[in-house]
Amino acid sequence: MSYLDTPQTKKANSKFIRAAMNIPLLEREHEQHLARRWREDEDEQALHELVSPYLRLVISTAGRFRSYGLPIGDLVQEGNIGLMQAAARFDPARNVRFSTYSTWWIRSSMQEFVLRNWSIVRTGTTTAQKSLFFNLRRLRAKLLEGGADGLLDEKGRSHVAHTLNVPDRDVEAMDMRLLAHDFSLNSPVAEDNDGEWQDFLADEGPGPEDIVASAHDAKTQSEWIRTAMADLTAREQTIIRERRLSETGKTLETLGGELSISKERVRQIEQEAMGKLRVSILKIAGPEAIAYRMRA
Repeated sequence: MSYLDTPQTKKANSKFIRAAMNIPLLEREHEQHLARRWREDEDEQALHELVSPYLRLVISTAGRFRSYGLPIGDLVQEGNIGLMQAAARFDPARNVRFSTYSTWWIRSSMQEFVLRNWSIVRTGTTTAQKSLFFNLRRLRAKLLEGGADGLLDEKGRSHVAHTLNVPDRDVEAMDMRLLAHDFSLNSPVAEDNDGEWQDFLADEGPGPEDIVASAHDAKTQSEWIRTAMADLTAREQTIIRERRLSETGKTLETLGGELSISKERVRQIEQEAMGKLRVSILKIAGPEAIAYRMRA
């Protein structure tokens, strides 16, 4: 049992809900008066009086999101954030009841919370995907008798896609995602087996032999290049180091300016130097260099 499910937490949530539901609703004129005091004078007491009666709206909305398996207390807190956002933006001059205006903010805040916490895998990154996430269960319940479990068939996916104006492939992907459940890779494969799911993950990285071979090849190449570089002139060495052996190679134009020659001349010297290096490396390494080139 997590701390979210403890009797103390449930008791505190129940007490808060009962208190919120007993707060009387506001008359329209009084609501407008409080909204103006908050908007014009930043009267915090007016803000408290304005939002408190609509905590019942937060609680009611949270009840509709309980099926996603998240703690009701967390949903209520997120709804309260939406309620406060609504109060910060509410304009009494528009002649709209605060309950009507705040409904969207409360629901939006809870939806974002559900999307962030329903799964460790990010779900619903676009507006269409969010609509699909929150409507697919309802539509599946109509298409499958009594909301039975199981994937939708092709006809059902097409119906949902047409209803929500999303591609069929998105419906199929979301349908599979909603039926799946997160579980730890450290969880056992079976009750009578000590093996964990992570034991079956294939390691696609290089093996020990490949790592050792790569390290040996890299060391060998470096030694060949270091020895061969000694056969180049000072200017050729500079160009090769700056152009070929640097992580951020300089441009021909930049090197030309530093060496007081044209960029075309830098290119020519670079090509000549590369040719010298190849000849030198073949002389130094002999057949081993040829074998390495074939292996690479």
